[in-house]
Amino acid sequence: VMTMTGVQMGVNYGSNKVRFPSPVPSGSKIRLGAAIAGVEEIAGGVQNQVDVTIEVEGAPKPSLVAQLVFRYYL
Repeated sequence: VMTMTGVQMGVNYGSNKVRFPSPVPSGSKIRLGAAIAGVEEIAGGVQNQVDVTIEVEGAPKPSLVAQLVFRYYL
């Protein structure tokens, strides 16, 4: 999804809007989709939000829909 350079420290800052609409049966094939939802400057670095979806092959609904928040200090 992205490559960061010049980063001194990265932090998994948390998550927004986490939902688990359907289960993941044992042995299932899954796929992760990700898209950058936003980037903003913070003191000493940047914060970005990434929209992620985990899908089970053949399932009508995703198993996870969330927005992850990361901070990168330069």
